[in-house]
Amino acid sequence: MSSRSVPPRIAYSAFPLDRASRLRRDAALLAAAELAPSTRVVPVWRGRNLIVPGEAPAAIALAGAAARAAFAAAEVKVFLGADDEGAWFATDLSLDAEADLAVVLAAAPAGAAFQELRAAGALMAGGEAALLACARGLIHWHGASRFCGACGAPTESREGGHARRCTDEGCGRDHFPRTDPAVIMLLTRPAPRGRPDAARCLLARQAHWPEALYSALAGFVEPGEGLEAAVAREAEEEVGLRLAKVAYRASQPWPFPSSLMLGFRAEAAEDAIRRDEKELADARWFTRAELKTLPRDDLRLSRPDSIARFLIEEWLAEED
Repeated sequence: MSSRSVPPRIAYSAFPLDRASRLRRDAALLAAAELAPSTRVVPVWRGRNLIVPGEAPAAIALAGAAARAAFAAAEVKVFLGADDEGAWFATDLSLDAEADLAVVLAAAPAGAAFQELRAAGALMAGGEAALLACARGLIHWHGASRFCGACGAPTESREGGHARRCTDEGCGRDHFPRTDPAVIMLLTRPAPRGRPDAARCLLARQAHWPEALYSALAGFVEPGEGLEAAVAREAEEEVGLRLAKVAYRASQPWPFPSSLMLGFRAEAAEDAIRRDEKELADARWFTRAELKTLPRDDLRLSRPDSIARFLIEEWLAEED
């Protein structure tokens, strides 16, 4: 697989396939692709991906007899795209009991198991992590979209698994995979004059998070709201800060279960934090020197596979 041109440090973003959306409505071609020996299948079982664990976890794709078995057992199958070797699909094996996965696991390397992607994603090759994330996200959407939101009738998969259609003839509404936009922002304050080492960023923690875990602020975009306005609103609501500047940095697909994270850097116009005590257990300003002393018992940053960590590390790498 060859990765597309995407910032390599942002997990789940470097999708390695041609999505080949032009082929999704060609049912005959997709049916033939299922039988092709070059076709590979990414199985998903109850929200988990098939992975070989270790210091460099690897995604497992099935081919040949194992791929055909996965197609036969699948509740849902989704055409993910193609590379130079052939087509790629995701299959949902969630209806299978764990004991019934023997055919799939027998075709995988020793030690392979269905695992939570976030436990391995940060250590995987970028293209593989992105492929598994896409498969997981689409399979989750199918499971949550079995019935029409307009009339309640059952829906059925269409367009290679990239749409579902209501089966009620009087309705027939098409439904498409949902992605919920969320902004995530690293708030900063510039260094005061004469103190070049005193630039700061704001990190916060929610009460239900693991002890000492801090991250950037984030929140969902509301209907009718622009991204920059969402950043400003979240900053004011959560820590009571007005913003002087807002700049987009990068995005990240986040299929846990169905978000698109839109990353920003925002310069606060003031210092005084007025924390929303219902939302946050703590919020503080940190200098680069303080964050570069990690790891510490009283401070841990968000996981390496998150765009929050990307925003923090990007700021840390800059000069004061």
